[in-house]
Amino acid sequence: MADYILSDELREAVHVAEITMRPLLLKGEPGTGKTLLANYVAEARKLPLFRWHVKSTSLAKEGLYFYDAVARLNDSRFPEEEAMLRVRDVKNYIRLGALGEAFADPKKSVVLIDEIDKADIEFPNDLLLELDKMEFFIPETKEMITAKERPLIIITSNNEKELPDAFLRRCIFHYIEFPKREAMKEIILAHYPRINTELMEKALAMFYTIRKIESLRKKPSTSELLDWIQVLLHTGETLSSDQIPFAGTLFKSEEDYRVHLN
Repeated sequence: MADYILSDELREAVHVAEITMRPLLLKGEPGTGKTLLANYVAEARKLPLFRWHVKSTSLAKEGLYFYDAVARLNDSRFPEEEAMLRVRDVKNYIRLGALGEAFADPKKSVVLIDEIDKADIEFPNDLLLELDKMEFFIPETKEMITAKERPLIIITSNNEKELPDAFLRRCIFHYIEFPKREAMKEIILAHYPRINTELMEKALAMFYTIRKIESLRKKPSTSELLDWIQVLLHTGETLSSDQIPFAGTLFKSEEDYRVHLN
């Protein structure tokens, strides 16, 4: 990912996580590149990446393994010898999750646990032992899965809920600040190296002016700025001080859209 700009502070946080062999917990506004860091590190170091995108219904166990009892029951309905042999071996119905695959991989890897704060409050606590010991037990097969190489675990949170202290103690923490103007120029140029300087400066001025509006429900993020610039470049639209073309690219709620009209 040549277009990902890694700040010195974030580079240091990754380095500290590797030295201590603890998960790196990232917080920051949506669109500041928390999730993309895992892709960047994996690509830069040519390591396999295992992704676990957490949902509100996610359970900690799903990141380790899943026993498909329904598939096994369904297969047991068929009398063929091949089907019966498959049913007898419970291993055929065990699927490893992202952490499980990383532990089983003989090589070092990167694990992304994305938006951990979406799940139940007990979700992080249910992973404490596995993150400490880098191993877990599968009772259905009576197997202990132990990491051969301790993976670099990157965890993201959007601050939707507080994370337990016991979990936080086991992590290296880094807050990704929203990019200042000069840093944002680097990001834009990494994505659109041939952009006209005047257009970029006008777009940045308008973008940061918008972000200063206190009444906005959701301030536009880096990803929305990049989308907006892409549209401007594609259409050849010019910017003036009295209008915001393609405002729906920057504003993502009816209230914010009305604010810009006023």
